[in-house]
Amino acid sequence: MTRRGIKLSILDQTPVLAEQTAKEAFANTIELAQLAERLGYYRFWVSEHHDSERVAGSSPEVLISHLLAKTERLRIGSGGVMLQHYSPYKVAENFNVLASLAPGRVDLGVGRAPGGLPRSTRALQQGVTEPATLEGKLIELQYYVANEVPADHPLAGIVAGPVAAQPADIYVLGTSVASAEIAAASGLPYVFALFINSDEQVAHDAFQAYAERFQPKGGRTPEPILALSVIAADTDEEAAELAGDYKLFKIKLASGRTLTVGTIEQAEEFGKQSNEEYSIDTQQAQIVKGTKETVRSRLLELQEKFGVGEFIVVSTNVKNFEQRKHSYSLLKEAFDELLEEEKEEAAWEQTAAARS
Repeated sequence: MTRRGIKLSILDQTPVLAEQTAKEAFANTIELAQLAERLGYYRFWVSEHHDSERVAGSSPEVLISHLLAKTERLRIGSGGVMLQHYSPYKVAENFNVLASLAPGRVDLGVGRAPGGLPRSTRALQQGVTEPATLEGKLIELQYYVANEVPADHPLAGIVAGPVAAQPADIYVLGTSVASAEIAAASGLPYVFALFINSDEQVAHDAFQAYAERFQPKGGRTPEPILALSVIAADTDEEAAELAGDYKLFKIKLASGRTLTVGTIEQAEEFGKQSNEEYSIDTQQAQIVKGTKETVRSRLLELQEKFGVGEFIVVSTNVKNFEQRKHSYSLLKEAFDELLEEEKEEAAWEQTAAARS
């Protein structure tokens, strides 16, 4: 835990770099999770992407299981499971198994993005005849994870085995006010992905809606979290070089749906596979970059601006794995140093008060 209660966590997307195999990409993810545990990061999440040559993490549940076995204390979770594709009952069973294997260490982050191109969505939802909203699926998921299915439910009496003594904690991931409202209505923690939607005004509005509309359940209070791209290096110049001129591409379909991806090629392919008229907007990606002091200062500004209690940081666009590890090490070091300074200040104030 860091200054003013801020927690630092990591989201890893298991990028497959040039001339690298999926096996090597997964080895990097394992090594990064172990580094995160040694450094004292709070949690480590992995993502879900489909039909992609650039990202290996297509099955977060399987990867989470392996990472739990390769670590001892670190919280491991999904950032996130794309719930629109799956049965909430089966997702609950998967995570109840994980939570039983590693009690108190499993997070279940869910989102409503497709996690891939339209053809992968069609493949994942093949044979589905009962489309449901994220809100509806989220309600079902909470019933099954906690094994608290209401007596008037059509499947009353069903158990999502095994019954976990400490079920996975559920988080709602999103990039809009609408997703924040879903999290608020469900009384669940909310993660805004600024690394996908870099519009800070939308992030502000989403967090405001979340706070204002939060429905407390089971003694819960709002838990706003910000996920963002961060690159720390030994100099500001090196960090800027590592960040490069990274852009995001937002596809707008004629049906009103939108999606943000990381390359123009992905955007064009998504538009073609959608079989709809589409347009593509280009926006500069927001990356917090610089020395550890520069990055720490900016994160503290964002903490004040959005009122968040945790940062989930991602640095997938740093192509060199050693530099990526160094970035995470510098970031944690920066906040550890700040924490030590605060402890010294508190001790000095206590001494001064005792003398007076």
